[in-house]
Amino acid sequence: MADAQTNNAVQQAVLDFVRSMTMFTAYDVTLAVRNQGVVARHGEVRDVVHSMFQDGILGAAWQRTAVDIGTDTRPLVYHHFNQDPRTYKSPSTGSAAKPATNSGQSGSPSPGSAASGSGKGFFQRIVGAFFGQGSSPVTPSNHPASGGAQVPSQPLRTPKQRPPITIDLDASAYLPISRSDLLSEAKKTNLWGSPWFGRRDLIPPVEDDRTKLIDRAMLTQGLLTPEQLTEIHRVGAEMDKYRPDQLLINQKSQKAGQAAVDEERQSKAALKKQKKEEAALRKQLHRQAVADRKANDIVFLGRGVSSRLGDRTSDDTKLQAAGLPVMSTPSDLANALSITVPQLRWLAFHSDVASRTHYVNFTIPRKSGGVRILSAPHQRIAAVQQWILAEVVSRLPVEGCAHGFVPNRSILTNARPHVGQQVVLNMDLENFFPGITYPRVRKMFQTIGYSGSVATILALLCTECPRRTVTWSGEVFHVACGPRGLPQGACTSPAISNQVVKRLDRRLQGLARKHNLVFTRYADDLTFSGGSDFDTNVAWVMACVRHIAEDEGLVVNEKKNRVLRRNTAQIVTGLVVNDKPSVSRKKLRQIRAILHRAQQEGLESQNRDGHPNFRAYLDGYISFISMTRPEIAARLKEQLANVS
Repeated sequence: MADAQTNNAVQQAVLDFVRSMTMFTAYDVTLAVRNQGVVARHGEVRDVVHSMFQDGILGAAWQRTAVDIGTDTRPLVYHHFNQDPRTYKSPSTGSAAKPATNSGQSGSPSPGSAASGSGKGFFQRIVGAFFGQGSSPVTPSNHPASGGAQVPSQPLRTPKQRPPITIDLDASAYLPISRSDLLSEAKKTNLWGSPWFGRRDLIPPVEDDRTKLIDRAMLTQGLLTPEQLTEIHRVGAEMDKYRPDQLLINQKSQKAGQAAVDEERQSKAALKKQKKEEAALRKQLHRQAVADRKANDIVFLGRGVSSRLGDRTSDDTKLQAAGLPVMSTPSDLANALSITVPQLRWLAFHSDVASRTHYVNFTIPRKSGGVRILSAPHQRIAAVQQWILAEVVSRLPVEGCAHGFVPNRSILTNARPHVGQQVVLNMDLENFFPGITYPRVRKMFQTIGYSGSVATILALLCTECPRRTVTWSGEVFHVACGPRGLPQGACTSPAISNQVVKRLDRRLQGLARKHNLVFTRYADDLTFSGGSDFDTNVAWVMACVRHIAEDEGLVVNEKKNRVLRRNTAQIVTGLVVNDKPSVSRKKLRQIRAILHRAQQEGLESQNRDGHPNFRAYLDGYISFISMTRPEIAARLKEQLANVS
């Protein structure tokens, strides 16, 4: 099958022959196409020319006839019906039609040839066998010849141009016809020999016998009027006149359509390329924006803790009035901490399952039994927490009843207000530091004026989850088993707890004033004291404290509730307050006994509790005694120094 370029070249060459009224063969078209530089096979060109003729592109006036050109071939010569194909001369090679011989052309064959059958074609012999051999000459067919037809020896009748179409209503050819006459006349016509049979692209002329018969039948049946039939044949004549121009128009429109399609494809390809470039640019800009955001901003720090990171508005006036550093964005906080934003993200990121944490957990025994879990921060997080404590939390005011981890306050200042009271009530808050969770810490930082993003990061830096260590596929993971809270061991936990429980302190102070009591708090130790009236309503006060603590999100440890009266040792944060703050006599006697036996048996022999550094333990306890009994502590220090 020929390609589009070959088809276009062949059609153009055929149109050139038709316009110039030049007879041609398929081989002439092949040479014309090749002269234009188009590589075309003769078989493909022949098929295209044949298809054009069958489709009526050449026009109704063009026919084809098999002509002998003396080269043992009988090509089909395409010619106008006014032209004699015997006068054909190839415009490309100069080959001309061979003059016809008497053999096979005359109806009176020679006796010798009649006997032997030589000089006749196979088709003529078959016709002679069926119809006999007459003396009349054989008239060639006027329709497009098949490959076996011979050129007649007599001159062909030159057909005339189609006359103006007129329909004589009185003519016998247009009189009504019966069905039997119609069938009889139809059998006389050569259906397959008509050049108009099967042609849907043109209207057959009125001179055609088959067409006349069909026209007469339609007039008889009343399907058409004479005027309508006249108009139909007039349109057919006009179509024959402009058919080559119509082919040219169709070809040009086809080329224009193909050019439009190619242009559309090119525009689509250019648009596709442009969109790809724009998409690549957007991706590049997005990657750059993500890289810049990772380097200069924090928008996510883990599931469940990142909801306020989009808030970047701090109360600068409030922060400046409190003497606090003004920070609104994560980059501001990173600059204040002298670290980069990625380092800040790493320190504050929350993960439920982590391969490593920022804390080292260990346990110490409790006096009341069990163990206490302590979390010691690593160096980097510890340095950040020290800055937060020094620059932010320690500058915030605390309630007067709070004595734990407050400058210029201690266990002595916590115990002194309760000296000489008739009744002392000690209560303890269970899981005090872990019970102060991440949302409360974040709310505290927002309350003092920081934006949601800064408050979120500060709260994450100061809180941690209780974790359980598990091993999976040979790897160790630390799995969160509870909400984030203040870790016991971080330097910021006590000071932050004092800020978070401010409302608890105010409510408990109000309760104490209502009942004429004295109230102090040292971390999780709550102490109430009063006169003899307190002895009658101590249970009521304990119930009120329990309800207030639960309302503030804390729980009272009922096992550590103690009611101490004057007839017993009233101990507040390790100091006896019956008459004056002092260490208990039992503890003083124990320290004196240890030092006395150590002088005789050695210091390590007295380390019955297995302290890692027993001398440091004794030195620390003697310093504790010096807060209330400095003269006794001086003598004990001297004895410890003399022990080897």
